[in-house]
Amino acid sequence: MKRIIVLAAALLLAFPAWARVDLVTLPEPAEVYVTIYNSADLTLVRDMRRLTLKKGENRLGFAWAGTLIDPTSLELFPRERAADVDVTGLTYPPAAPNTGVWDMESRVAADVPMEISYLTSGLSWRAFYLATLSRDETSLDLHAYVRVDNHSGEDYPNAHVSLIVGRVHLLDEIAELARREFPYGRPGTGEPTYAEKDAGMVMEAKMQMARVAPAAMAPSAPKEIVKEGLSEYFVYSIEGTETIPDGWSRRLLSFTALKVPVENLYEFEEEQWGAQVVRFLSFANDKEHRLGETPIPDGSIRVFRSVDDKGGEAYEGESAFEYIPVDQKVRLNLGAVDDVLVTPVLMEFSTGSFEFDRDGNVSGWDETRRYAVTVKNTRDVPVKVRVTRNVDTGNFTLDPDKDAPGFEKVDKDTVRFNLSLPHGETVKFGYTLATRVGTRAD
Repeated sequence: MKRIIVLAAALLLAFPAWARVDLVTLPEPAEVYVTIYNSADLTLVRDMRRLTLKKGENRLGFAWAGTLIDPTSLELFPRERAADVDVTGLTYPPAAPNTGVWDMESRVAADVPMEISYLTSGLSWRAFYLATLSRDETSLDLHAYVRVDNHSGEDYPNAHVSLIVGRVHLLDEIAELARREFPYGRPGTGEPTYAEKDAGMVMEAKMQMARVAPAAMAPSAPKEIVKEGLSEYFVYSIEGTETIPDGWSRRLLSFTALKVPVENLYEFEEEQWGAQVVRFLSFANDKEHRLGETPIPDGSIRVFRSVDDKGGEAYEGESAFEYIPVDQKVRLNLGAVDDVLVTPVLMEFSTGSFEFDRDGNVSGWDETRRYAVTVKNTRDVPVKVRVTRNVDTGNFTLDPDKDAPGFEKVDKDTVRFNLSLPHGETVKFGYTLATRVGTRAD
């Protein structure tokens, strides 16, 4: 960890009076645990180090210059021999910016495992997915990844990483806390201290995150991401350790699900998408679809399709989606296509059944429209197509031709035709729409 380094020499030069009490050398961390939220710029770091303490008074210097650590969240406590070691205080020397010094009283001379914990910002993660459709497009292989980005100003070597799905309540941003000139208020001014102002927020956030802090895990290959639920949170614990340098990103495999059943649907609705046909891909996060063990974090997905037996693939589209709970369905919008075409044409228009008011003016009438619809599938696989037609009034009747496919009335002003087309096939059908206007509508 590049900026949190041994401070003994610098602090002794700055504060000669401290020479009477040895500063403990801050060794390299034995273990580091990093727990990252994706709903807030918030990360809990737990840094395990073995400190060599002498009997009596000890001091440990800790610096965070150039990082986004919140100094008000710093904590130090022994992992072992807690009865022999007391952490008596944390001082922020005014002549040593971005520095804290812990006072410790040890009743033994020994190496003692200690934990330093703090909140920081600048670390984030997001999920993304790659999917490959089978050649007949009835199933897909889903590969889920997480990408961890580190812009915290600090390296995290060989860190145990946990990723949290869920929301945390913050009264302030950790990045703003980290930029303060004085962590606990300006000395000697009588101003309210930041400790008084923000202790509740820091304690609440650390208590919440401590509930999801990971236990040690032995590395193995290939790595997995272990998932577990904790009330309003869900934890993705990456197996083994990862080195995440400052300014770098790491892509980690979350899970793979093979042969997930999917439904392809091509939709046409002029009021929504104009003259284009839009493709949707659907599946459910449940056991029937070879998923359903955990929620799926929100993210983006790129979809490809197998085109031959040699591993060739074609790009099919991309979509973003929201967090998918277990047993919930997801519907991916893959965008407009040009290989499935729907063309509605107004063939006839007429008016009749006129009504007049007392002054002889037209007050109501009927309008009749005759439509022909052509649906064409130029793909090399069968497709399902949904043609939605909206009417700008609820006062209408619609008579589909006898051979019109899958007709249904959705609501008072919407009708739908559902078609299944083999590859290369064209289907034509028609319908007559009669609407009543003015007093005829009454």
